[in-house]
Amino acid sequence: MSDAENDRLVLRRALDLARQGVGLTSPNPCVGAILVDASGAVVGSGSYTYDGIKHAEVLALEQAGEKARGSTLYINLEPCSHQGRTPPCVDSVIAAGIRRVVACMQDPNPQVRGQGFAKLRDAGIEVSLGVLEEEAKALNESFAKYIRHGAPLVTLKAAMTLDGKIAPPPSESHNPTALGAGGATAGWITSEAARAHVHELRHQHDAILVGVGTVIADDPLLTDRSGRPRRRPLLRVILDSRLRLPLESRVVTTAKDDLLLLCSFAEEKKRKQLLQRGVRIEQIPRPTPEGHPDLAAVAHHLGKMEIASLMIEGGAMVNWAALSSGIVDKVFLYYAPKILAGTGSVPFAAGTGFHRMSDAAQVKSIRLHRFGEDFAVEGYLKDPYAGT
Repeated sequence: MSDAENDRLVLRRALDLARQGVGLTSPNPCVGAILVDASGAVVGSGSYTYDGIKHAEVLALEQAGEKARGSTLYINLEPCSHQGRTPPCVDSVIAAGIRRVVACMQDPNPQVRGQGFAKLRDAGIEVSLGVLEEEAKALNESFAKYIRHGAPLVTLKAAMTLDGKIAPPPSESHNPTALGAGGATAGWITSEAARAHVHELRHQHDAILVGVGTVIADDPLLTDRSGRPRRRPLLRVILDSRLRLPLESRVVTTAKDDLLLLCSFAEEKKRKQLLQRGVRIEQIPRPTPEGHPDLAAVAHHLGKMEIASLMIEGGAMVNWAALSSGIVDKVFLYYAPKILAGTGSVPFAAGTGFHRMSDAAQVKSIRLHRFGEDFAVEGYLKDPYAGT
């Protein structure tokens, strides 16, 4: 095996370690580290978690002890060079006598980007950079958006038929907004496999957002049921301009400081009733002319709450509001091999729409996913790393 092939192999294992931190590191990045000695043996490894405080490379160094001297550090993200909750990791790497560092990518934080590598090189440590970079970037794209803009990476998720309908006509369905992973008159739009994957997506996010109309129509739980551990519960955010949220809805009856209502106007009696049930209520400034919360203001407000990733599972009106506001970074759209047709069926996005093809939201870097006969389109409206 060549040195380049070996680097890829070990870095892939470091990425696997980093992925163990999904749900456990936000608002910080997922990082995995492996130390390999001159004979090719792994002498230390580590995976970062927010509550564990110590960074992945420090955990690997502690595990290796004296065996770290002369070894190679494989890591998916540039070792930090600044004082945060812990001292700079590059100092520990240098002090341990590491011979070489192989990393996937630089830190996207513009205040520290490249400084860790520069310090390592100044200390005489060989640095190799860029192996499996695209995989590493995908893993920490939420961190990249959050650390650069103070706002979460926003993913717009929906499930629909091939002709772009998220539900039958409301008069024909008890579940008119068809959320979750897509509802229909005779059941779900998408398959069980696709619906299970929705919970994997939810697990990757800090918060989920819907409009109050979705709650009134579907009474969803809006929880992460992936079964994977999380550092903090999935924050359930509901846009509710005039506090119409039913007190008996499942989101209210299960609220444990994980339910946030964003409103434009708060009627005092209803506000007190919701507060008594553990619901957090906040008014967002700068409502739209229609009195609805401004979604750009919502995104930045969530950023101040250290929400690094937000998934929107709204109905047709919320989907259009998100697209027209410009806050959407990426889409994850599930399609089932079904056609509803008809003018009464609910479209993916309902609003004024983009009036010219040149104004249309352009989805780039597309990836396709299969879930049995269903498929999903994942793509980006904006590059989370642009400008870094």
